[in-house]
Amino acid sequence: MNIYKHEFKMSINSVITWSVSISLLLLVFMSIFSALAVDAAILNETLAKMPKELLTAFGMNGMDLSTVLGFYSFTFLFCQICLAIQASNYGFGLVSLEERDMTADFLLAKPVGRSSILTSKLLAALTGLTITNIVIWISSFVYINLFRGGRTYDTKTLLLLLSSIVLFQLFFLTVGILVSLLMKKVRSVTPLSMALAFGMYVLSAFGGMLGDAKLENITPFKHFDAAYIITNAAYDVPLVLLSVSVIIISITGSYLLYAKRNIRSAV
Repeated sequence: MNIYKHEFKMSINSVITWSVSISLLLLVFMSIFSALAVDAAILNETLAKMPKELLTAFGMNGMDLSTVLGFYSFTFLFCQICLAIQASNYGFGLVSLEERDMTADFLLAKPVGRSSILTSKLLAALTGLTITNIVIWISSFVYINLFRGGRTYDTKTLLLLLSSIVLFQLFFLTVGILVSLLMKKVRSVTPLSMALAFGMYVLSAFGGMLGDAKLENITPFKHFDAAYIITNAAYDVPLVLLSVSVIIISITGSYLLYAKRNIRSAV
C-alpha cells in the first residue's frame, strides 16, 4: 500500500493538469455550440459540401452538428486524443522511469514480490485516470446542460459514450506498459506516448478514408467511435471485444515480462 501511495503522490500534479486541461477544452468547444446551432441549416449544408474523406477522418461523417450530442461527439474526439496521451504516458512510465533513474533496484530489494509492486503501480495509475474520467463526466453534463439552449438530448446515449472512456484509457495504459517492458530501455516517455496516441488516431482516420477495415480493427479510436455510438445508441460490440482482448493480453504479458525482467543496479 505504501508503494501505491507513493506512486499516486508522484502523479497527482499530472492528474490535476490533465483533468483541468480536458475540462477547459470541453468548456471552450461547448460554449460555441449555442452560436453555431442558430444557423444549423447553414452548418449542415457546409458539412455536406466537404469531402467525405475529411469528414470520416474527424469522425463527422453522417453527424448532425446542430444537435447537442452531435456537436459533443466532435468535441469528444479531441478529448479522446488527450486521454490517449495521458494513459500512454502513465503506461510507458510505470516501470521505465525507475529503471532509467537507477532506483528500481532499491524498490525490488524490499520484501515485496514483483507482482505486488506492479499491481500497486497499476492501481495508482488507474486511480489517476479515474479522477480524470470523473472530471470529464461532471464537466460534460454541466457544460451540455449549460449551453444546450433548451435543446433535448438522450441521456442514455451520453452515458454510453462517457462509459467508453474506461476501456479506452485501459487500452493505452496497458499497451504502454507492455511496450515499455518489451524495450530494453526507455530513454524518454513523452515521444513514445505521443507516437502511440497519434499513431492510433492516424490509423483510424486513414483506415476510414481508404476504406481499409484492417487498419480500423487495431485502433481504439474506431472501437469507441463517438459518431457510431451516438448515431446507433450502442457500441460496436465486436470491436469493443477486440479492445478488451488487447487489454487482457497486455496485462498478462506485462506481468510475465516484469517477473523475468533483468533490472539494472545503480551500483
